[in-house]
Amino acid sequence: MNGCTIPWGDCMSWFRREDNKIESGANRVRTEGLWTKCEGCGQTIWKADLDANLQVCPKCGRHERIGARARIESLLEPGFEYVDGDLKSTDPLDFTDLKPYKGRLSKARKESGLNDAIVNAQGLLGPHRVVLSVMEYSFIGGSMGAVVGETIARAIDRACDQRQPLITVAASGGARMMEGIVSLMQLAKVSAALARLDEARVPFISILTDPTTGGVTASFAMLGDLNIAEPGALIGFAGPRVIEQTIRQKLPDGFQRSEFLLQHGFLDAVVPRREMKAYLIRSLDFMQTPQAA
Repeated sequence: MNGCTIPWGDCMSWFRREDNKIESGANRVRTEGLWTKCEGCGQTIWKADLDANLQVCPKCGRHERIGARARIESLLEPGFEYVDGDLKSTDPLDFTDLKPYKGRLSKARKESGLNDAIVNAQGLLGPHRVVLSVMEYSFIGGSMGAVVGETIARAIDRACDQRQPLITVAASGGARMMEGIVSLMQLAKVSAALARLDEARVPFISILTDPTTGGVTASFAMLGDLNIAEPGALIGFAGPRVIEQTIRQKLPDGFQRSEFLLQHGFLDAVVPRREMKAYLIRSLDFMQTPQAA
């Protein structure tokens, strides 16, 4: 054909895989689930490297969300104790939207292994004995209902009674509206408890992570003696789209991100996750005398 001297069958063999070169399923390297794509830089990352870096992209520094237990383990020394984990939300309004609230609770408990969107722990952070209250975003968006509010209030009471610094880690879409006014009451309840902690002169450090919004921002998350955030965290009350539609103006780049809030005086510091523990220890060194184990 057009002067080609190579037999047609030989030409086709260039595009055929020989049977003896096809890898068997037993010998094929299985990499499914071992890689992930960073939403920040678009690079493919070995999941083991991401785990070793506390879920921070080693290429661009994007901070992925991490669970409450992983957060506690990254901050407290071995031997810490989980506390106040016996409470479970009910359905006071018999609420149903797209799904019954009872069904949402059941699914969230099964998938997370938690009773609700909060985990309290007590232990040593360096030389300092502290009370730690950490939100779990994967449990119905880390929303604050009656159980979350009561659990944080118990952490505050524990810190006040034992005169141990309180550290909270917020990761929440806000109040849990499936509980209606009961959820909104938690804002005042937790804020009043923090006022008692302030009167007792016990340090309170608030850590804001992605996202911290709604009623959580409007209550305890912004009431710390020291308010610090992770890089790139979304922090605000209403979302950017709602604000733009309300004021009919285009918002600045980076609006409601932690760096923007630091620049405008809403935060005391923005601290990378790998530096967070050391930063907290130094802060507590200034706030109180270290306690022995």
